[in-house]
Amino acid sequence: MHHADHRISRRALTAAGLAAPFALAACGNSGVSSDPNVLRVMDSYSNDPDNGIIGAALDAAAQSVGVTLERVSVSGGSLIQRVLQQGSSGTLPDILMLDNPDLQQIASTTALTPLGPLGVPTQGYAQGVLDAGTFEGEVYGLAPTVNTIALFYDVRALDAAGLTPPTTWEELREAAATLTTGGRYGFSFCANATYENTWQFLPFFWTNGGTERNLDTPEAAQALELLTDLVADGTASRSVLNWTQADVKDQFISGKAAMMVNGPWQLPEMETVEGLEYGIVTLPVRDPATQVSVAPLGGEVWTIPNTGNAEKEAKAAEVLTAFLSDTSSLSMGEQRYTVPGKPSLGAEYLQRRPDMSTFTDLITDARARTAELGEDWPAAAKSIYTAVQLALSGQATPAEALAEAEDYR
Repeated sequence: MHHADHRISRRALTAAGLAAPFALAACGNSGVSSDPNVLRVMDSYSNDPDNGIIGAALDAAAQSVGVTLERVSVSGGSLIQRVLQQGSSGTLPDILMLDNPDLQQIASTTALTPLGPLGVPTQGYAQGVLDAGTFEGEVYGLAPTVNTIALFYDVRALDAAGLTPPTTWEELREAAATLTTGGRYGFSFCANATYENTWQFLPFFWTNGGTERNLDTPEAAQALELLTDLVADGTASRSVLNWTQADVKDQFISGKAAMMVNGPWQLPEMETVEGLEYGIVTLPVRDPATQVSVAPLGGEVWTIPNTGNAEKEAKAAEVLTAFLSDTSSLSMGEQRYTVPGKPSLGAEYLQRRPDMSTFTDLITDARARTAELGEDWPAAAKSIYTAVQLALSGQATPAEALAEAEDYR
């Protein structure tokens, strides 16, 4: 989805033997069918409804090309390890899905084939989608649909308090304090010791001018102070240090949080909750006169591994082209509550999913997490969530926590 937790450094990839053996292993491909009309696919959509929705879209694409797919879905946590093993043994699949922040690392090992020369169209995608799928100037991965995060609020709770959704940090502080009552916190977010924490902090960090190149800045400290103060004030629970994004959603739908940071993948469940009225707006900014909320780009990219079998790579390109087509992307987006990767599809998409308007607006300028640092992003991401944990748990001031995390990197 938007937060695969098991990343691996380039050094580890090379140590695992992934960088070298392609040329040798590709010829042997032991145990893999050489029939060009049978293609192997690997992704991490192991749970329904995503498993079935993606499977149907892949099948339709394969049918239009006249090939058969052998699909394996593994849990997100084990996907990268599987890719490493298959790279070493020359058994990479013909089509591979990756969480978008993982693409740079895998492309850096020569495990992937550029899509342009294979004839997969790369025009019309949002800049963030292209940034996420590009390594050293070549596009290696594309996303049919993407996602990001925003502010969800309990309509009745805000109405009862006479509040409108906050648009600034100051308004967020005030609303969170007003909305905090006996059994309810005003605000909820995920700050656990994983990449989910980093993902949820990024809009505050980036919007205020924070940069992954140097975490130890006043701008970054201001963003971290905001969240630290909310926990210290008791308007957000200390349990955010342990909560996943799913836990945050559970707090919200059970009435224990009046506002939350979350993404559209929660909507299918939320729409089934009796009596839950919610709105979705862009996350607040510190200074509305000079700042526009920057959203992190989430979603999965689809790639064609470098198997050394030109015939299969050509067929895989045909399948991906059909899978990434406008019709296919709109269908997957509508079913999965994810936004098509091409902004030109936004208007048609919103006719089908009007409740996705905030996310659709944000995607046009959403930022790829690897845009600044490329394959070095995971180290920064770990430093960021470490700093958030240190500050929110009271072990260090926000400025100290960021300085420590920068040194740690």
